[in-house]
Amino acid sequence: MRKPNVVADKSFDFAVRVVKLYQFLCRERKEFVLSKQLLRSGTGIGANIEEALQAQSKRDYLSKVNIALKEANESLYWIRLLHAAELLDDKQKESIFNDCNEIISILVAIVKTTKKNMESNSDKK
Repeated sequence: MRKPNVVADKSFDFAVRVVKLYQFLCRERKEFVLSKQLLRSGTGIGANIEEALQAQSKRDYLSKVNIALKEANESLYWIRLLHAAELLDDKQKESIFNDCNEIISILVAIVKTTKKNMESNSDKK
């Protein structure tokens, strides 16, 4: 069992929300295409973070975190599109959108810190 990790835990919780939203959209709105895109990107965030936690190097770690960040940004797009297409109401959109933005903020900070640490370590050599 791994140690608690804020971004891994938040991305897992977000993935659970995305799965439930996907089920709702399929069942209640009969929407299968856009919701599947959100399902892929929304669950991909946590999957890439889990891979990053087992990275073979700092470079590998940074690559996986960047992929997670791309997946999170893609998820925002699908959430906005589902809302614009009136498949999500304002309350549904805001709640999951805010969760995704929080994950993005954490990932951006991780990327910046990791790059800074990598640069300072290479300067010492």
